Amino acid sequence: MISRRQTLGLFGAAAAAAVLPAIKPTRAAATEFRIGWQKNGVLALAKRRGALESRLADRGISVSWSEFTSGPPLLEALGAGALDFGATGDVPPLFAQAAGGHLYYVGTYHGSPAGSAILVRKDSPIKTLEDLKGKKVAFKRGSSAHNVTVKVLRKAGLTIDDVQPLDLAPPDAAPAFKNGSIDAWSIWDPYLAIAEADPETRILTTAEGIVPSYSYFLANQEFTDANGQVIVDVIDELGKVGKSAQGKLDDTVKELSEITGVPAEVTRVTLSRPGADLGAVTTITDDAVAYQQALADEFYQLGIVPKQLTTGDIVWRPKAS
Repeated sequence: MISRRQTLGLFGAAAAAAVLPAIKPTRAAATEFRIGWQKNGVLALAKRRGALESRLADRGISVSWSEFTSGPPLLEALGAGALDFGATGDVPPLFAQAAGGHLYYVGTYHGSPAGSAILVRKDSPIKTLEDLKGKKVAFKRGSSAHNVTVKVLRKAGLTIDDVQPLDLAPPDAAPAFKNGSIDAWSIWDPYLAIAEADPETRILTTAEGIVPSYSYFLANQEFTDANGQVIVDVIDELGKVGKSAQGKLDDTVKELSEITGVPAEVTRVTLSRPGADLGAVTTITDDAVAYQQALADEFYQLGIVPKQLTTGDIVWRPKAS
């Protein structure tokens, strides 16, 4: 069982956005690199190891970190110039672009589709995807879980209009799921792995075979235009951190467990999902761009994103050396 203290330790970043007004505005000449991070993956490991601090030290650039529990507020801060760099799932960049945020797609990485799922209580009468009709389904609007929910419902011949959608960030959805205030919860790792470890939780479906797991590194446009080589170096360093971590998984489990407060056995679950690869970090790829455009088109047609987007307009690629 996961203790309340451990769960709250992971969810404690909910207040991070409240301090954003104190973050200094973007400056063209980089002396500081400001990163928005969540307690998972390569960025968390890089933070713990001081990898980016070491990589950028010769440039006279310091590194600062602001923690978030989901992508939407992170990208809001990045697009507004309160951050320079961050990582999210597939949906948050669509809303950020639609809102006119000044950001670029600068890199991508792959996770496991099994790291996202729809959860129900063990004793829930919901046995099939079709049983979600009319039920309270929680997910963070504008997050990757939003996309998973849309695609899972479609597989069952349903739409968002067929359920009672509740916009809840992980810190709010977790206790609501625990006490039965919601019927189902669409969530990602490591929150998924925490909930999954509770014997009273049942996975209705994962995203396997339903939604590919694309995630993105994004950067503030003004910063990137002025400091493109910094972005190249950071993506390169994150790839090195990821490959090293993937090659020493036992050590990585211990590291991430200490970062998140999530027990090692639960952390191992997240890192052992089918297809998970911490080293799969690259600058933006054509496949990732095509996937994102298709998602943007779909979410516009569904009326979820308020305007037609051309995601290629905010794709940044390093200049050939």
